[in-house]
Amino acid sequence: MKQADLPWLRRKHARGRDYWYFERAGDRIALPPPDAEDFLECYAAAKRGHAPIKETGRTFRRLIAEYREGPRWRRLAPRTRKDYEKVLDWAEATFGALPPAKMERRHIIRAQSENSERLRFANYIVQVLSVLFEQAIDLGWITHNPAKGIRLLKSEGEDLHKPWPDEMIDAFTAAAPVGSVPRTILEIAIGTGQRIGDLLKMRWDHIDGDGIAVRQGKTKTALWIPFTPRLRDYLAALPCRSLTIVSTDRGAPLAYHYAAAQVRTVRTQIGAEAFTIHGWRYTAASQLAAAGASDEEVQAITGHKSRAMVMKYAGAQRQRARATSGQAKREANG
Repeated sequence: MKQADLPWLRRKHARGRDYWYFERAGDRIALPPPDAEDFLECYAAAKRGHAPIKETGRTFRRLIAEYREGPRWRRLAPRTRKDYEKVLDWAEATFGALPPAKMERRHIIRAQSENSERLRFANYIVQVLSVLFEQAIDLGWITHNPAKGIRLLKSEGEDLHKPWPDEMIDAFTAAAPVGSVPRTILEIAIGTGQRIGDLLKMRWDHIDGDGIAVRQGKTKTALWIPFTPRLRDYLAALPCRSLTIVSTDRGAPLAYHYAAAQVRTVRTQIGAEAFTIHGWRYTAASQLAAAGASDEEVQAITGHKSRAMVMKYAGAQRQRARATSGQAKREANG
């Protein structure tokens, strides 16, 4: 096949010369001429959705372009990419022409602090820059990661997410009728302990015996989670209207923003603005800890990779259960 016959390759003639582009689904990326030495490399990059890397110096702009071309980026889940993109665009606009080798820990902390009014974004600055510095280390540009170990910010000294108390769960279930999207999300979230993104992808044909098979989008971990009696009964009474368990009235899969908006409406109605959807994952871990489940048993359900994360989710309830048990033993001893 001739280079000029490649799919999505377009030639425009203007001002007495030819211009070459990669055009697909409304996107256009400029390319060098087909006889240029780097044409095939640039064409391959355009197929992956990226403009050719033109930076030659060791700048953040070039580092970001290299990162988007590498395996770290390709391994990210779509939603994580969307979150990272915001920080990558900010980093390119803020110090794109500067060399990563000149960045110091204090500079990153200052950038985090200056964006602290957007807490999630401020913390993503630290996380994404850390990933970029690891890329720079692999390229041989630097020898250490100045973002490593920087503490993430918290909202007024406490975790953004927390388990829902029983009375708040009761208020939510009273406000969200059986079969509604918010109620179904709550029942599956607490019953399985999974993230909202994975919950929305659960399908009826993923049900395997008395449980459901899940592959987590963030960690790629494959799990089989047995149903609680409450979730088993709820799903048995739920009509199967589409491929996914949670769906729109017309049977279409539910997008995250639509699901979050419906849940937010009920949270506002019952005065639960301080509690998040992700808090239901904490609730599941807390209930497991209160029931005496071991760290390994909690991990087998939630999919957490480390015991430190189990302690973050279930530590308070576990401490309470152990303290209650300890006091009971003291009283029994007289």
